[in-house]
Amino acid sequence: MQEKLTFKLVEPDRSLADFVYCFSSLQNISHQNNAVVIPNGKVDLIFSKLNDNTFTVALLGLETKPKSINHEVSNFFAVSFNPFAIEYIFNDSIADILNSGKKLESNFWGITADDLNDFDNFCEKITQKISEILPNKTDERKRRLFQLIFESNGEIPIKEISEKISWSPRQINRYFNQQFGLSLKAYCKILRFQASLSHIKDGELYPQLNFTDQSHFIKEIKQLSGVSPKELHKNENDRFLQFLVYSQK
Repeated sequence: MQEKLTFKLVEPDRSLADFVYCFSSLQNISHQNNAVVIPNGKVDLIFSKLNDNTFTVALLGLETKPKSINHEVSNFFAVSFNPFAIEYIFNDSIADILNSGKKLESNFWGITADDLNDFDNFCEKITQKISEILPNKTDERKRRLFQLIFESNGEIPIKEISEKISWSPRQINRYFNQQFGLSLKAYCKILRFQASLSHIKDGELYPQLNFTDQSHFIKEIKQLSGVSPKELHKNENDRFLQFLVYSQK
């Protein structure tokens, strides 16, 4: 009998809310046929166990297109970071891993294969590690920048952001391109797409957000999910794993 796909999501402590979006666990992935992950505007640190019981750790960059799940992976625990966190957590740019990722040391942060047996303990261990790493001071402009675009689902004009945080549009775009490998506009499209998913899941197949028209809406949904809003709504065989979030959060 095929084992059922199981998903868990835990929100971070309030002290980490600017940095961590959530912790998640996905089990029995290799049994999920044609599973697809669609862009969500987060940066994922993945601790996974392969079908041969090999333990791997990988950091995945931002995604601008859908991707198929690796069927060699059986289970994983993940930390989904808000992009604001990356320079403080990893002290590096992730521009070079846009739509890809990189393997990290198998003992990264002291997490082992045994830690994938207890999700609650994993969350506690990771929370403690992140709390130890974070600096006492961060760039308030960048924190406020992400706060504004998250609150608006990516629909706030860059001119308005610039005025509110006293940072020029050119500087903002330079920061996004150098740090994440894409422009602010491209990132905001991902946030608007994500905000549209709850409407699409509920069968609202016409734009509820600030798309130019229905044609533009369909085009953008296809670009980021690979399918039309209608097919995305059907989500046959639970292909689109992002929809798992709505049953948990």
